[in-house]
Amino acid sequence: MSTGEEMPRRAFDAALSELYDDTLALGGNVEEALQEAVQSLKDRDLERAGRVIAGDDAIDEAALAVDQAAEAIIAKHQPVSSDLRRIISTMRISRDLERIADLAVNIARITQDMGGEPLLKPLIDIPRMSSITQGMLRDCLTALVQENLDQAADVYYRDEEIDALFMQIFRELLSYMIEDPRSVHRAIPLLFVARHLERVGDHATNIAETVAYLLTGEREVPVMEPGSSKDVHE
Repeated sequence: MSTGEEMPRRAFDAALSELYDDTLALGGNVEEALQEAVQSLKDRDLERAGRVIAGDDAIDEAALAVDQAAEAIIAKHQPVSSDLRRIISTMRISRDLERIADLAVNIARITQDMGGEPLLKPLIDIPRMSSITQGMLRDCLTALVQENLDQAADVYYRDEEIDALFMQIFRELLSYMIEDPRSVHRAIPLLFVARHLERVGDHATNIAETVAYLLTGEREVPVMEPGSSKDVHE
């Protein structure tokens, strides 16, 4: 027979599990929007870019729903300590996810603004940046659910690769513009896309920091020993 304390705890755990599920679903939709936005640029697919833009309202609503659910849990269960950090963390993460979706929309709009004009060069590093940032996003959300500090730290330090790719793209596009000033109008949009993807990496890093805060109570992500791979539960 359940005690009076066990029943509220089960209700809280169920509500938290649902909140995590909604956050993961939001993250999946945001990752898909990012992938579709970059693919629309690569394929010069204006219709696909339009779908990314049109889908942003649903992502905004889902992010708002996560925040409202988190606030309702706090009001009903009045969690403290690590339980409260879990709720606060989902709210922080939903805001970063919403901003990533906004960056995907920015990329899709660049595709539309460029119209059918051919790309300055075949896209290699931009899709690579997109793939890495999508992986960072998946991994930091997995770190949230599994409460895995090592995985969060791995995402945090992977951002250096994104920064390096951005600088590589910047230097390459700059060289195009210097050699042929007529290429500026085609180089600048690609530079903005790379900048948006660099910002996606920053938001994924923010999520990794939030996971570290959830697990340790500190915003700083600790330096992890290679291969240590330990789960941390409080």
